[in-house]
Amino acid sequence: MKTGIIKMYNAQRGFGFIIEDETEDELFLNASDLHPTARNKKLREGQRVKFDIRSDMKGDKAVNVRPA
Repeated sequence: MKTGIIKMYNAQRGFGFIIEDETEDELFLNASDLHPTARNKKLREGQRVKFDIRSDMKGDKAVNVRPA
């Protein structure tokens, strides 16, 4: 499991970005990829999170995202 910080998250639009701690890569976050226990919690800029990484045709993205 990876860790990082929320760079930006827009709950109304359902997406945001995470900066991974190890690589400092910016990963896309879609609201549908939040862990079920995190779906009712508000994510905010600067918040620490845990997540997995999945690759698709558009590149790497954060999945299974939840507060650290």
